[in-house]
Amino acid sequence: MLDSPTVRRGCQDVLAALGAARAEIDDLNVFPVPDGDTGTNLFLTVESAAEELGARPADGDIMADLRALAHGALLGARGNSGVILSQLLRGALPALHAGGDEPTAIAAALEGAAKAGYAAVAAPVEGTVLTVARAAASAASTAAATGLASVEVLEHAARAAHEALDRTPEQLPVLRDAGVVDAGGRGLTVVLDALVGTLTGRRPALSAPAVARATAAVEAAVDQAGHGRPGGPAFEVMYLLEADDDATDRLRAELAALGDSLLIVGGDGLWNVHVHVDDVGAAVESGIRAGRPYRIAVAHFGEQVARQQAARAHGTRAVLALVPGAGLAALAAQCGAVVVESTDGRRPATRDVLLAVQRAHADEVVVLPDDKDTVAVAEAAAEYARSAGLRVAVIPTRAPVQVLAALAVHDPSRRFDDDVVAMTAAARATRRGAVTLAVREALTSVGVCQPGDVLGLVEDDVACIGADVEDVAVAVLDRMLSAGGELVTVVLGADAPAGLGDRLADHLRRTHVEVDVQVHDGGQHVYPVLLGVE
Repeated sequence: MLDSPTVRRGCQDVLAALGAARAEIDDLNVFPVPDGDTGTNLFLTVESAAEELGARPADGDIMADLRALAHGALLGARGNSGVILSQLLRGALPALHAGGDEPTAIAAALEGAAKAGYAAVAAPVEGTVLTVARAAASAASTAAATGLASVEVLEHAARAAHEALDRTPEQLPVLRDAGVVDAGGRGLTVVLDALVGTLTGRRPALSAPAVARATAAVEAAVDQAGHGRPGGPAFEVMYLLEADDDATDRLRAELAALGDSLLIVGGDGLWNVHVHVDDVGAAVESGIRAGRPYRIAVAHFGEQVARQQAARAHGTRAVLALVPGAGLAALAAQCGAVVVESTDGRRPATRDVLLAVQRAHADEVVVLPDDKDTVAVAEAAAEYARSAGLRVAVIPTRAPVQVLAALAVHDPSRRFDDDVVAMTAAARATRRGAVTLAVREALTSVGVCQPGDVLGLVEDDVACIGADVEDVAVAVLDRMLSAGGELVTVVLGADAPAGLGDRLADHLRRTHVEVDVQVHDGGQHVYPVLLGVE
């Protein structure tokens, strides 16, 4: 039965299946550009859809659930494959909204999805996910017309999708030469298999095609100019666009003249734009003329593939630092870390961390979160990355000062496990404190605080309440140093009083002459001062 709980289970089943198949699909990716990220992009797109669905109440409104999925996929679509998947989902909605006989509605939804997919692509190519989607829709329509039940209709669609996928090398020479099937098409078979599993309660019996990454074919596909394929555009440009529907017609014409792999999907004033071009500025300017582009993302294909080749040729290690504030991000980068910066109070999501791990193109990755909530996010991303064969360790750093302490002892020449142990020990040896402002009345371990009070934190407990940031910071430092210490790190936030770092350093030089002091401008919000004692 197709109802709201089934839709929610199906979304989670698809997300889990794409997570498990992510590395395999990435390894199939040779068309339209061999940038090795189709599986990751599909996973991140569905994760965005799942987050949008999870944000609305479970009130049983199936159409509201489906609209949330489509909207989330549109907002979070990544790459060519993710944009097409978001359009397939959007194209399925009208048939499901129309209701009627359920098997017929499912077949009509798959038909609508396939048509929407073809309509979204400026120059459709057979042997891709579009071909697989059309085969699935045709099989579902035939099955529904013979009176089969919903699950049988979906099973016929999944089986036809696999058969169409196996034929994709016959339709696309680049697939045949590389010895692989289409990556986007493989992703769609994973989605359909997962949905069959949702309806039947059993995991799909169909096995994945036996493939191996055709490294030579992928390397040959990138020319010396760094283009994604010989003679092709060098950059992938994506952005969300707020614009009137009429404005997209002109935008399509302008972008089609600039490059290829053009996709503009969405509607009702919000669009996701994807194109491969050489002139990034012109692609963005076209968006500005059409409306308001934002979340602009640019990737250079040559750099992407070069990093992948280097990672395959030489085992590498990367350290991923999750930090708030531009100053902290710069400090972490100076220490050699790949940085994921929290902005505007938004913590990184699993997809952000996973994408950063992928872009590091390293065989071994150490992840340093910056608070207790982000530790769980990092662990979830690490689990998916490990399924791709990477060695990933998450050190449970719970404050930026612990991230900096771990980075200070990082040594890539050490064995991976030894490096992780050393970084973990340095983080654990760093006691953490902070100064922040109360936003509501609350009972703390040292009394009741009122909105606007200055709170001094040691570890996770309120240690003192005051009215002045400097006075509270001094009190926190003195309390932390009562147990001893050799090095104090002071990280000043965006709202720290002018000259505060110098005054705190002077206080420590007068009262704790044995202690070394480091003061940094972190630029973080929420906490005017972060403190660490080692």
